Amino acid sequence: MREHHKVAMTPPMGWNSWDSYGASVTEAEVRGNAKYMSVYMKPYGWEYVVVDIQWYEPGAHSHEYRPYVPLEMDEYSRLVPAVNRFPSAAGGAGFKNLSDYVHSLGLKFGIHIMRGIPRQAVHANAAIKGTDARARDIAHINSICPWNTDMYGVDASKEGAQAYYNSLFELYAAWGVDFVKVDDIAFSRLYGIHKDEIRMIRKAIDSCGRPIVLSLSPGPAPLDEAEFLVENANMWRLTDDFWDRWKLLYEMFERCEKWFPYAGPGHWPDCDMLPLGHIGIRSLDGDRWTRFTRDEQITMMTLWTIFRSPLMMGGELRDNDRWTLDLLTNEEVLQVHRNSRNNRPLYRDSRWTGWIADDIEGNIYLAYFNLSQALLTFPINLEWLGCSDHLKVRDLWRHEELGSLHDKVMIIIPPHGAALLKIYEPQSN
Repeated sequence: MREHHKVAMTPPMGWNSWDSYGASVTEAEVRGNAKYMSVYMKPYGWEYVVVDIQWYEPGAHSHEYRPYVPLEMDEYSRLVPAVNRFPSAAGGAGFKNLSDYVHSLGLKFGIHIMRGIPRQAVHANAAIKGTDARARDIAHINSICPWNTDMYGVDASKEGAQAYYNSLFELYAAWGVDFVKVDDIAFSRLYGIHKDEIRMIRKAIDSCGRPIVLSLSPGPAPLDEAEFLVENANMWRLTDDFWDRWKLLYEMFERCEKWFPYAGPGHWPDCDMLPLGHIGIRSLDGDRWTRFTRDEQITMMTLWTIFRSPLMMGGELRDNDRWTLDLLTNEEVLQVHRNSRNNRPLYRDSRWTGWIADDIEGNIYLAYFNLSQALLTFPINLEWLGCSDHLKVRDLWRHEELGSLHDKVMIIIPPHGAALLKIYEPQSN
């Protein structure tokens, strides 16, 4: 096992500001969601509070990026929080005070960054800490993000390139950052995967003196680079931004079938965020609650669980209704997410699919997914399970005992719904 894998032995679980606030989240909103998580979700394993994109942009107001606007930056070409949005960053404090608050709640703090060096640093030929090279010396001005104008790429062949990334993560470590989501790096239709910059980031984290989870976006990450991703990251996206539409959820089954061999302690293929509850608060698509039906929400949570994707909630936590909170804090389901092993698909056609896993205690977990528009009834296939028919069956979402396999249990699942079952040895008296 690589040393950096030890920071994420189970798939990370947390909240990310993107789905609700886009580029415009404020310190008050982050603190409010962190407080909610500490009270209602931390006992179930939720721990990361992640500030998503453009926390350094004073005028950000939605999911839309304002092109070529001035950004908050220090003297060493490093972006820093916009004080009008993050007041505790005043006086050069950066995210230290916000991070301290999150840590005081028993949680962990994360940020989003863009690959590269700020364009405004390059245009000003600003200094880089730890080297005589300057921003213009290391910039790869033809390596640009197709959807955001903040950065140029960094040319790994140039003297000072590694020093720049080292200085970034030295700063983040001083702020107390536990999780960094790096964007425009895992996949680009123009440039593919940016392996040189991933290597520099990996080296910078390893030398910064603080354990930091490394998450790579966007997707779809290239499957032929799976081993490279395992070697360098803790999470990487399988998809472009995932939103609350059935078509995107349906397509995720094929992605998971391709990527499941590469999931393991410390390295997790990432299905992206959970667009649940109250989302799109400052979105161009409109302030709304999730468009997923309740059955579709269970399907999403079941797939992310049996595949063991990281879980990053996107909705405004303080607005959770009882349904949404229960969906996120079902301890029996989360036990599968944390502790299952040998997770793999069994079968898929146009109407349904099934997955299976087990754990060290000998329990078997079986997930059925109804991909059709009709109500379906499923028997439990003993040939799949390879066990005797005296074992008991429990529905983990409903917290119900369904009988034993000998009873010929039938599972009824509504359209676009799912069931997650535990097959286990009954306790002897």
